[in-house]
Amino acid sequence: MYEQDAIDINDFVFAATGARVRRVTSADGEHWFPAADVARVLGYTNTRQALLRHVAAECRQSLEDLARSVHGADALSRIAGHRLKKSMTMVNLQGLVRLVNGCAKPECEPFKAWAAEAVVSIQRDGCHALEPAPVQPASDGGVAYAVPQQVADALVRLEGRNILADEALAARAAARDALVTERDRPAAEGNRPAARCERPAAEPNRPLRESGRGRRAVSRGQDALARSQEVIGRRQEMIARSQDAMAAALGRMAESLDRIAGRMGAGAGARSRR
Repeated sequence: MYEQDAIDINDFVFAATGARVRRVTSADGEHWFPAADVARVLGYTNTRQALLRHVAAECRQSLEDLARSVHGADALSRIAGHRLKKSMTMVNLQGLVRLVNGCAKPECEPFKAWAAEAVVSIQRDGCHALEPAPVQPASDGGVAYAVPQQVADALVRLEGRNILADEALAARAAARDALVTERDRPAAEGNRPAARCERPAAEPNRPLRESGRGRRAVSRGQDALARSQEVIGRRQEMIARSQDAMAAALGRMAESLDRIAGRMGAGAGARSRR
């Protein structure tokens, strides 16, 4: 009877693919993933070709067939709320690992190195065992295992990259909004009614046209200076917001590292199958 994975499946897949992938888990603990999702995050341009080249037939099947084998007659109603199409091709964990081994995505290299090390260990010693976690669950539970070092390193790096990417995206969005506001401001100001003011008399012995041209030039210069100062002020505010966002990102990265360290030390890699 399936109890729990030795390594948390979400962490395992994240370390293997460098992304979060949708998943369906059967009652006996077998995990299945949309083949199109896996192929996309691994950089394959043609899902069908990737499946034919890398994944054996027994490692893939349609979601409809998979759901019927698990849920029976009411399968389609069970999967309706998961935003998955019944025609989707699904791959199990073996199929996912085969796709990972066949891809050229740099983020997958640490996982490939660990998988190769495990295979060599099996060939040499006849087995490959995970290190037990320093802190074990209650006596009535199974053994908890620490996340392998290569997998943990990949998790730390990917979590940090994702946090920084999210913050960079937010900073770019804020900068874009500020630029749009700045671009639209002159048009909005141009629609305002001009303030009435008394026209000063022309200087003696100077043509009226020349005097008016000079005043307009001075006015334009003052307006340009005021706009420049306003732009500088906005840029300074944007820089301050970006610095605050970066500080927040570093804080969240530290929290993420603490969570992963806790998983390694306290058995966040889940219990093994009994």
